[in-house]
Amino acid sequence: MIEPYGRSDSRWEHGPKIAAIGGGTGLSTMLRGLKQYTRNLTAIVTVADDGGGSGMLREDLGMPPPGDIRHCMEALANVEPVMGELLSYRFPKDSGSLGGQSFGNLILAALNGISPSFDQAVARMSEVLAITGRVLPVTNEDVRLEATFENGTSVVGESKISRFKKEQDCRIRKVRLLPEHPPALPETLRAIREADLILLGPGSLYTSVIPNLLVDGVAEAIRASDALKIYICNIMTQDGETEGYTVSDHVAALLAHGGPGLVDLCLANSAQVRPGLVERYREEDAAPIAVDRAAVESLGIELVERPLASETSDFARHSIARLAAAVMELHGERSMRVVPELGAEDGAFILEDT
Repeated sequence: MIEPYGRSDSRWEHGPKIAAIGGGTGLSTMLRGLKQYTRNLTAIVTVADDGGGSGMLREDLGMPPPGDIRHCMEALANVEPVMGELLSYRFPKDSGSLGGQSFGNLILAALNGISPSFDQAVARMSEVLAITGRVLPVTNEDVRLEATFENGTSVVGESKISRFKKEQDCRIRKVRLLPEHPPALPETLRAIREADLILLGPGSLYTSVIPNLLVDGVAEAIRASDALKIYICNIMTQDGETEGYTVSDHVAALLAHGGPGLVDLCLANSAQVRPGLVERYREEDAAPIAVDRAAVESLGIELVERPLASETSDFARHSIARLAAAVMELHGERSMRVVPELGAEDGAFILEDT
C-alpha cells in the first residue's frame, strides 16, 4: 500500500490534480484520505439535498443546501480540534427552531448572506478553515431532484425518494433535475478539464453521484477528458435506493445518465464485511453489493477489486486509508509510460510520468 506523503514532500505539493465528484458521507470519507497524497484536490458536490437541517435552511433562506459541502470542507480542513468540533456540533433536537441544526451549516448560511453568490460563500469558508484543495458546488442554481420509477410513477424531492420507492416496491428508472440542465459553475467545468484523475463516488447512486451528471456540461466534460476516470462503487446496497443492485447495476445506471465513455474503470470492494454488520444491515434491507465481473466488463468498463472495507468501523464503510491508497496506486500504474533513456545504450528504458 502506498504510504501517505508528508506536506514537506514535493510529491504532495506537485501531486495529481484530482476532481472528486459526488456528495454525502462517501465523498467526504475519501477526501480525508486523498488529502494526505496531494494538495491539488477539487471536490465537486451535489446541491440537490432537501432534507434535514440543510432542507430547513434551504426553505427558510432560499440558499442551496450546505450540508454535503460542509462535510467536504470538514474533511479537508486544517484547523484546531475545537474548531472541528464546532463545525460538526448539532444543537439538541429539543432546541426549538435550531433543533438538529449543524453549527457549520449556520456559518455557511451566514457567509452566504454576506457574499455575492453561494460558491463565493463556500470559498470564504474554505479560507477560514485553511482547507487542502477546493470545494465547489456543482451549480449555484436552486434545483430539485425528481425520480421516476419502473412503474411510471414519480416523486419530487431528494428526501422523499427513499420512502416513495419502498411504497412502489420497484426500481428507480431515472432521475432528473428540476429545472433541467442547470448551468454548471464555470470553475467546476475547469476543474474537470484540468484534472489528471476524475473520481465518481462513493456515495448514494441516485441522490449523491448521478445528480452532478445532470448539470449542464458536467457529463460532457468528463467524457471529453483524457484523465483516468474511476467509478468507486459502494460496499453495501442502500435501503430505499439500490436494494438488490449488483456492481454492474450501479455502473449501468451511471452510464444511462452520463453517457458512454463516462468512466474507464470501476473500483469495487473485495474484502468481506464482518458477519455482525451484515446481519444488522439485513434488518435495514441492505446487503453487500455482489461483484458481477462479466456483466461489468460487458459494459466496456474495466473492473478492479481491492480490499477497501474498514475493519474497525461500526458501519460497512470504506477505509479512509485503504481507499485513498488504492486510488493513488491505480493512478500511478496508469500514469507511467516506458520511454527510451536519453544518452543510454540501445535498449535502455526508464519509466516516466504521463
